[in-house]
Amino acid sequence: MSNTVKITVKRTPMDYVEKRRRPDWCPGCGDYGILQALYQALAELNLDPRSIFLVSGIGCSAKAIHYVNANGAHTLHGRPIPYATGIKLANPNLEVIVIGGDGDLMGIGAEHLVHAGRRNVDLTVLMFDNGVYGLTKGQASPTLKRGIKTKSLARPNIYDSINPVVLALSVGFTFVARGYAYDVKHLSYLIKEAIRHKGSAYIDILQPCPTYNDVNTKEWYEARIYKLENEPGWDPVVRSPSEEEVTKKLTQAFLRGMEWGDKIPIGIFYQNEYVPTYEERIMEQMPNYLKAPPALSPLYGPDGSTIANVEEILKEKEV
Repeated sequence: MSNTVKITVKRTPMDYVEKRRRPDWCPGCGDYGILQALYQALAELNLDPRSIFLVSGIGCSAKAIHYVNANGAHTLHGRPIPYATGIKLANPNLEVIVIGGDGDLMGIGAEHLVHAGRRNVDLTVLMFDNGVYGLTKGQASPTLKRGIKTKSLARPNIYDSINPVVLALSVGFTFVARGYAYDVKHLSYLIKEAIRHKGSAYIDILQPCPTYNDVNTKEWYEARIYKLENEPGWDPVVRSPSEEEVTKKLTQAFLRGMEWGDKIPIGIFYQNEYVPTYEERIMEQMPNYLKAPPALSPLYGPDGSTIANVEEILKEKEV
């Protein structure tokens, strides 16, 4: 019998802090709270930093990946989701997290968010939502309500807004939540549950922008937000794959998701573990996919020739 003692590493939030760089967002920016919530969630899950891959697009939020001690890719404007999808499909063992702003993911990247939902790729999307394009001096983003005039706009916004929660529900995300940047403890819980979820997870994270948005301020949000889990009888989790159960949970999620104004709900709107992930759908056609995913397969032999064993991946199940 071996006397070897297996030592379990217990990580803390500080293990995920990138110590070579310091955040340089504007004072009071909600991004600081979101970053702290992410550190806490990763620590509570005790994830190996080498197993995490963060992907961002362009914007103030996109800089967050530079402050996390993990793998990361700072990609093109609006393109973090397809980039992240490729990473996850190449190596399903990674915990892939997309970080983007409301301009990045609801504007130029909206079509990619739609298709991530319908594919149900097993990744997590965190959207920093402050209603403005903070990096380019405060233009109205797709989530700013029509008729709102922030101090950075010459005239009130003339566009109708996109409802991120309702959009995510309608395109097939199997975990949909909303958090608030200044409630770090609650947000870290939501991020942790999103990462744990099997399938596509999306969190709309409300955050004040003290520099350009003088309407949706900390005081404005905190006079309105309430937590769904404190509501009597609230249960967003699908307990059975029956059509009746799914319809019931989706209907209540849509109704709560459309609330905005005097009351704004935060928390988990919908969670369904019964929908096959995109990776599982691939396995229906390539049974050995998870045993030999592309990133873990050898590509070149000693002489430089290609030796990727496509036949092994495509091989039928053994009887």
